[in-house]
Amino acid sequence: MVFLSLFIVNKSGGLIHHRPLGPNAPQIGTNEWLRIGSTFHSLHAIAAEASPLRLPGNKNPYGADDGIEEIHAGGLELRCFQTRTDVKFVITAEPGTSDMEYVLKEIYVLYTDCALKDPFYELEMPIRCELFTQAVDNLIEHVEKNGPSKR
Repeated sequence: MVFLSLFIVNKSGGLIHHRPLGPNAPQIGTNEWLRIGSTFHSLHAIAAEASPLRLPGNKNPYGADDGIEEIHAGGLELRCFQTRTDVKFVITAEPGTSDMEYVLKEIYVLYTDCALKDPFYELEMPIRCELFTQAVDNLIEHVEKNGPSKR
């Protein structure tokens, strides 16, 4: 199992965090990451509106609430976790990587513990919290070595 990249998009489509998670991650510049984040946000919104499937408890009268949750492509898998505040946590990995949903939810917990509790962090702004970065690195290392278990 090899995780490639992580990016986090705020509710208005702005990229607030991006980073490679492994040595096989493609080398992408900041401008390209900004484009990827805003494009994914737009596609996510379109998918939610165009979805014919309405799940029970859906609050959106015109489509699905969730948009894109996962994409399987030839060379990568993408998984998205959208919070109730519309922040999207997106992780990419090599095909066949398991535990992506677990890792995304754990990264969300780290975000709430490290970034949101940082008195200098402002919502919707880029995450520049070293504690968050180190915690994500530790999580990825742990999961790649031991699989998902209590840390």
